[in-house]
Amino acid sequence: MIVITAASGALGRLVLDRLRAAGAEVTAAVRDPARAPGGVPARHGDYDDPRSLRAAFEGADRVLLISSPELDTGRRIEQHLAAVTAAKETGVGAIVFTSFLGADTAATGLTEAYHVTERAIIDSGLPYTLLRHPYYSDAFVPRVTPDGEVVSGTGGRGLNTAFRADLAAAAANVLTGGDGHLGRAYDFTGPLWTYPEVAAALGATYRELPADAEQGPMGWISARIRAGALERQTSDLERVLGRPAETMIDHLGA
Repeated sequence: MIVITAASGALGRLVLDRLRAAGAEVTAAVRDPARAPGGVPARHGDYDDPRSLRAAFEGADRVLLISSPELDTGRRIEQHLAAVTAAKETGVGAIVFTSFLGADTAATGLTEAYHVTERAIIDSGLPYTLLRHPYYSDAFVPRVTPDGEVVSGTGGRGLNTAFRADLAAAAANVLTGGDGHLGRAYDFTGPLWTYPEVAAALGATYRELPADAEQGPMGWISARIRAGALERQTSDLERVLGRPAETMIDHLGA
């Protein structure tokens, strides 16, 4: 049996769909049973309730630990560690964790919670697979303005984002792929793309925003893109999928 945590979220639902299509025995672990996806057995599994996690993981051959959406780093770490402890205490066959690119080398900042969780999983002695995700392409899909423009503050640099559906498919393949994935860490990156090239494919004009035009999280992310921080490429996602990942241009039908 495969248990999917945070199964009522967007990624969890996609993984469940993939596993059901593959005929796998799968159970959804959710904080709120009223929001459990239909069509599969569901158990109460709340990251803030270790007892519920132990009950949710009972009898699991595989657990997919989907990272918590909690923004507070300290609390997110506590939640992840509670899940790892529950997995160890219930003797799950293996744990698969959706981590983040760079978590193996960066112990602070954006990747701190992922780094701590990876170390806890490795130290637990459980068989494991680490799936280090890039940013989701779904959050960066370019839109053409009424004036026929595509705008961004990315400096024309590349983005290695991947679509959530491909990352869900990769997770399902790992969960059903036997022991060959155990003890491995995959650094997933999608096909590199830029806003200017997408604008050209859409027949739109590209306009670069001033560096200070975007505020808040998107401003911070755009600054990282301009610095080339999202241009790393690996073949891990394509290899686990067994096919090329969807490109942004293909997604837009351009």
